[in-house]
Amino acid sequence: MSENLIKTKRERYLTFYLGDEQYGIAIDKIKEIIAMMKVTSVPKTPSFMRGVINLRGSIIPVVDTRLRFNMEHRDADMHTAIIIVEVEKINIGFIVDRVEEVSSIDSSNLSEPPRFGSHVDTDFICNVAQIEDDVVMILDVLKLFEADELVSLEQIQQKQGE
Repeated sequence: MSENLIKTKRERYLTFYLGDEQYGIAIDKIKEIIAMMKVTSVPKTPSFMRGVINLRGSIIPVVDTRLRFNMEHRDADMHTAIIIVEVEKINIGFIVDRVEEVSSIDSSNLSEPPRFGSHVDTDFICNVAQIEDDVVMILDVLKLFEADELVSLEQIQQKQGE
């Protein structure tokens, strides 16, 4: 075998759509994907917090990802799904418009996210990937929430579980 063979790392990501934009989350963060189900609202939570679901006896906070990204609300349709992700040992559901596929992305196809200046919050995008002609924004699910938001999610989960 040739000594100068360049090794690149392939990572697997679940890709999904919000509107026309494609996003990805590292597959190792994802617990499961479920069809949209009834979400019970919780008072005094941020607007992007849709509420909680009861998934096989576990109470899981659910985030409307569109609202989290300052996009307009969209009613659920047959493609709407909830991606259950583990963030800091808390399971959180993310409502997405449509789940696409699991893609293996070569690390050579990942690049730093563009910087749009100090007024645009792109911290939750850890990489931008190119898959054929598409650009996929890879999300850092931990950075989608501030520390205090994670604490309040944990409290919502505990209160609903009592």
